[in-house]
Amino acid sequence: MKNILISLLAIFMFAGMQAQDAHGLLAKLDNIMFSPKDKQGKISIILVDKDGGEKLREAEMFQKGRDKKLFRYTKPEKQAGIATLSLPGGVMWLYMPAFGKPKKITLLAKSQAFTGTDFSYEDMATQPYAERYYPILTESREDAYLLELTPRSEKSNYSKVIVTMDKTNFYPIKMEYFDNGGKKFKEATYAYEKIGKYWNAKEVVMTNLKKNHSTKIRLTDIVFDQGLTDDFFTVENLKPAE
Repeated sequence: MKNILISLLAIFMFAGMQAQDAHGLLAKLDNIMFSPKDKQGKISIILVDKDGGEKLREAEMFQKGRDKKLFRYTKPEKQAGIATLSLPGGVMWLYMPAFGKPKKITLLAKSQAFTGTDFSYEDMATQPYAERYYPILTESREDAYLLELTPRSEKSNYSKVIVTMDKTNFYPIKMEYFDNGGKKFKEATYAYEKIGKYWNAKEVVMTNLKKNHSTKIRLTDIVFDQGLTDDFFTVENLKPAE
């Protein structure tokens, strides 16, 4: 009986250590992704269909801290002016020139595709992963950790997300997304570069495995800590000045 109790205690302690490690690792991932005071730059969005055909879009992005982000299309003319604003608490607004005024995006609508790309509005949110998911450390490889993330919200489009995380620098290498039936249907891969003291995702490729379609996002002309103010990240600023 004593040996059984010792074994059970060891199992519980190991599980507790795993949970602690998982939360700590996810916090490090958030620190890498949201460490600059602010960030801005240009974005190229390349849509790749099942036959390899490509369509190019361009946008500008402004971000402050962990929970303020403004994203606005600049090209082509058909998409120019479409903008989203992410705010604290997972709040997101959408402006489309055809609407004429911004509209708040509901949590349910966040599962929808972001302007025809393979990213959803949920994927584009800036809310830290630690606030959106419960993590479990499932594997520690020689060069990477594997975290299984379970959404805190029942309205998430995902049943879980498997993150492959660089073991040295703690940024994500790959994220695998599973639908509510438990089947993997999307996969994102990341390429990082160091600019000054910050790591920056210079390219993210999201592939929809069901549709055999992918979206590449490339970030260029990135600058950090320019002193963006809270006044910039307002619903009124979504609509371009006339």
